[in-house]
Amino acid sequence: MPYRVVEDLPDSVRGHLPLHAQEIYLAAFNNAWRQHPGDEATVHRIAWGAVKRSYHKEDRDWVPNGW
Repeated sequence: MPYRVVEDLPDSVRGHLPLHAQEIYLAAFNNAWRQHPGDEATVHRIAWGAVKRSYHKEDRDWVPNGW
């Protein structure tokens, strides 16, 4: 199901990503949901892929690419 606000995202997203990355995840998830309704696993993979285009994990933190 689509998410309305970042506070609705799963703990695995909210607990690990900075706010801007959460916003990317939210937008990508909701867009992918319209394209792949009901295929939640695929939609989550697409959303994480969108985050990874702008952020990368450094030790335990997600930081913007280029930092």
